[in-house]
Amino acid sequence: MSRPITAPGNWVVFPKPNPGARLRLFCFPYAGGGASIYYAWPRALPAEVEVCSVQLPGRESRLMETPYAAMPELVEKLYEVLLPFLDRPFAFFGHSNGAIMGFELTRLLRRRGRTLPVHLFPSGRPGPQVPLTDPPIHALPEAEFHRELRRFKGTPEEVLQNAEIMQLITPVLRADFSLSETYRYTPEPPLDLPISAYGGRTDDEVSEEEVDAWREQTTVAFRRHMFPGDHFFVNGDRDAVLATLSGELIEALHRLGGAPRG
Repeated sequence: MSRPITAPGNWVVFPKPNPGARLRLFCFPYAGGGASIYYAWPRALPAEVEVCSVQLPGRESRLMETPYAAMPELVEKLYEVLLPFLDRPFAFFGHSNGAIMGFELTRLLRRRGRTLPVHLFPSGRPGPQVPLTDPPIHALPEAEFHRELRRFKGTPEEVLQNAEIMQLITPVLRADFSLSETYRYTPEPPLDLPISAYGGRTDDEVSEEEVDAWREQTTVAFRRHMFPGDHFFVNGDRDAVLATLSGELIEALHRLGGAPRG
């Protein structure tokens, strides 16, 4: 695989630059995750799809930058920085926090009269109108916050045991949990584009019914895909996720006209 290229401004990483792509797939990360989550994806997706992995402040190559802690401000910034890359057909995939980023960015594009994604792929997150029931943790004292992180199983134990690393990443994790826990859904008409919602059958955080709730957000086609794993099925069941996603992107390419290559 070619070396990932970061676009000017550091917000988008292209794991495998593809100037001739007919469709761009923008991928938004989960809490604590960075653009590298999606680096291997181009190998399993149609040749005419260019993966555009969103790199948020506060992680990986942007570790020393201040992370966003409020979804409205982040979505406004995403609109600003991603708009130049929306000059050809595109789709949004987002896992957990990233699902809300993609959804709210789509609604902002609609409010401002811009071109919308050809498909929205929310993953590992309840439909946005479903209120979260877990008590918020982003403002807990340090020891309690780290204890809750262990319960979520998203931070490796060796990282949780490393005081220096935890001192470095805790502000980012707090900000990411704040993005989710302070998010407030505002009702708007459903989107006129297909939505495919992905979930994990053993995910303790998101039930199948909550994944299914995304169907309320579209006037067009809706699909629900459930995979065997837990909340991080997007990593644990990656081959199955990518096979499913690939099939749906091929359908999107057909809708755009012409037969996909590869």
